[in-house]
Amino acid sequence: MYESEIAKRKTFAIIAHPDAGKTTLTEKFLLFGGQIQTAGAVKNNKINKATTSDFMEIEKQRGISVATSVMTFHYKEKWVNILDTPGHKDFAEDTYRTLTAVDSVILVIDCVKGVEEQTERLMEVCRMRSTPVIIFVNKMDRDGKDPFDLLEELEAKLNIGVHPMSWPINGGKDFKGVYLLHNQSLNLFESSKTKVADDVVKINGLSDPQIDTILNAKDASKLRDDVELIDGVYGELSQSDYLNAKTAPVFFGSALNSFGIQELLDTFIEVAPNPLPRATTKREIEPNEAKFSGFVFKIHANLDPKHRDRIAFLRVCSGKFERNKNFKHVRLEKQMKFANPYMFLAQSKEVMDDAYPGDVVGLYDTGNFKIGDTLTEGESFIFKGIPSFSPEIFKELINIDPMKSKQLEKGIQQLTDEGLASLFLQELGNRKFVGTVGELQFEVLQYRLEHEYGAKCRFEPRGIHKACWMSGEEADLKDFMKYRQTNIAYDKDNQPVFLAETAFILRMAEEKYPNITFHTTSEFKV
Repeated sequence: MYESEIAKRKTFAIIAHPDAGKTTLTEKFLLFGGQIQTAGAVKNNKINKATTSDFMEIEKQRGISVATSVMTFHYKEKWVNILDTPGHKDFAEDTYRTLTAVDSVILVIDCVKGVEEQTERLMEVCRMRSTPVIIFVNKMDRDGKDPFDLLEELEAKLNIGVHPMSWPINGGKDFKGVYLLHNQSLNLFESSKTKVADDVVKINGLSDPQIDTILNAKDASKLRDDVELIDGVYGELSQSDYLNAKTAPVFFGSALNSFGIQELLDTFIEVAPNPLPRATTKREIEPNEAKFSGFVFKIHANLDPKHRDRIAFLRVCSGKFERNKNFKHVRLEKQMKFANPYMFLAQSKEVMDDAYPGDVVGLYDTGNFKIGDTLTEGESFIFKGIPSFSPEIFKELINIDPMKSKQLEKGIQQLTDEGLASLFLQELGNRKFVGTVGELQFEVLQYRLEHEYGAKCRFEPRGIHKACWMSGEEADLKDFMKYRQTNIAYDKDNQPVFLAETAFILRMAEEKYPNITFHTTSEFKV
């Protein structure tokens, strides 16, 4: 029904280890798409204005972005939605959830550092969901690893096949550009932070004598040897292998110098998937279905401290989202309509009238939404695949001011609904354990509980190794939960979770109860 609109849309996330050049690449995409006029606009906005990325004093002081930015631009008659994720590992959970709302991913790798720990973790999530990946090897104008070594490292550490689409001519201060393998042309490097167009030289394959003139005999000879080896090893790119997340096309360039961006963007537009079907508790939802459906993958609270507003980010999965139309909030079983839904264009947001599958809509929320909530045009189902992961650090929430118990209760519920941390409730003694990926979230939580809810608290470290969701026969689960009563808590969906104190205790539990499987993510059925 909405085929022409769906065919225009590409929705993807840019992921990377911190400092690999993710924000710079995002900015260059917006430059190519005409959404910003000068390089540096995205970063300058982050410094000068209280943008959605840096809305709190504590974040500004540390100079990090912790929010997923949503940006939309037009390019070659396509409507491209970028979700730029936080690189800081303490906010990895936000990135994991963002990956549920996209159809493909561009992964940025620093050619100097290669594959880093955070990159491996992000790729695990992509593999879990079979998300197609394109890799951009950045900073080629710096002295980095040998390209062949990098390809080997990518395959070994990320557990995915790679397929070079461009090939670098030298690197570091001798970097001369790339040879485009798919159309046999040379893209010559010129250091420029603001240019858009690349200096592409059309040649007649590698036998063209022009190459010896443009480069030099030594570089031309090495390029011919490299490409012969690449052709022998990699052959043609299989689009189905890319779409099935078995192979990742690889591009080399320098985001800071706008180099290698155009061929990356052109290939992305050509091969990346349009909006894909999504699994629900009832059936698979196809994007071209007539009736609207979508899910909330992120909530950002108190963007403006004066107004206590929250924005829920909704990914449209099927049909057409319309302003001021009634939709069903499945979990609450109530009708809702939205007078001012937002679309995000670079650093600004605009009220929009309608949105189609693949689009991300910002909905003002007064506390009705939790991450994972589904909106439909009447049907009752929940979208699957929005996981909670076992946190790395666990602390107990201690109330300092008993007079503010209600405020603390409301605050910790809302902030954990927003996905800032995981909350586990233990019936024994009515204890609350908060789990995060890094220490920074505890500072953010404490700051926001005091300044936004007027509730003072402290967090006391607790010796918990992992939070494990469980599956198995009901009788076994019942027996285990009775046996380990003091270690059982409940997550936000009221699912029982085993808080294992050490790796040894978890191993003992697995041996004693072989029919129970202990999972470190809540979405073990996906």
